[in-house]
Amino acid sequence: MSAPPLVIAARDTLEQIEAWGEHLRGERRLSPKTLEAYSRDLDQFLSFLTSHIGNPPTLADFAAIRTADLRGFMATRRSSGAGARTLARGLAGIRSFIGFLEREGHANGAAFRAMRAPRQPKTLPRPLAAASALRVVEMDEQLDEEPWVAARNAAVLALCYGSGLRISEALGIRRADAPLDPAATLRVTGKGGKIRLVPVLPVVAEAVAEYLRLAPSQSKPDGPLFLGVRGGPLKARIIQLAMAKLRGALGLAESATPHALRHSFATHLLANGGDLRAIQELLGHASLSTTQVYTAIDTERLLDVFEKAHPRAGNNRPA
Repeated sequence: MSAPPLVIAARDTLEQIEAWGEHLRGERRLSPKTLEAYSRDLDQFLSFLTSHIGNPPTLADFAAIRTADLRGFMATRRSSGAGARTLARGLAGIRSFIGFLEREGHANGAAFRAMRAPRQPKTLPRPLAAASALRVVEMDEQLDEEPWVAARNAAVLALCYGSGLRISEALGIRRADAPLDPAATLRVTGKGGKIRLVPVLPVVAEAVAEYLRLAPSQSKPDGPLFLGVRGGPLKARIIQLAMAKLRGALGLAESATPHALRHSFATHLLANGGDLRAIQELLGHASLSTTQVYTAIDTERLLDVFEKAHPRAGNNRPA
């Protein structure tokens, strides 16, 4: 890591920057790209401090930094066009340097610890259209030449869309718990070991039964339901690659992933009158606010339909 120009920091600060760089390269073994990003983050902060205090910052200036100074820096970066993600990432290098100075006895990192990273904007999940989701989970649409592998992939994807499972949850099902009875419920272990019950649609039970009928081997009752071609537990990457092939074959967007089927499950339920709290329970969300993102998706869909269908809609869509 090369030190910033002398006009930006005082000599004692530059010496510590060089020592920090050696620490990151030698002890932390950070990648060259991370080192470059950290150096750029710190350089931006040094430039701000030079303008803010009227001189290249010394170690004493770093020791005197207050939370208000950090807010001023963030406001300056935001006014120059930096978004929340850029600002949050940019704090990483600065906090690393301050932490180094604190360990060396040259600064107090309390102001940095008190400064929260900017709230990240929530990105809306991108569900598949219902017709596309139904094609994705059909065995006949699967592209693998081995019938049992095609049936296996279809069954996993059917669980993601039909029961709203994460791919890890589907692959975590034991052979003894195979969802073969559409009248029963499936116990799913989600994030944090939280257990929830989800319904088993007849088409999902049929997909799992077809996989078991065609599979050349099966694990013991306490073993995984879904197996790879070599007999070991099926890896999520295999299903992700199978979905990528389907995307190309069916002309779907890059956002069409196994996890998008879970989003589709929630979105399609909500669009057809599903109760938000019930959907929260089915998805295993700890907070209703996490599930409420799907109301935004549905509103987007309704507004799109309105714009396309109403002759007076024009470009008057509300902000």
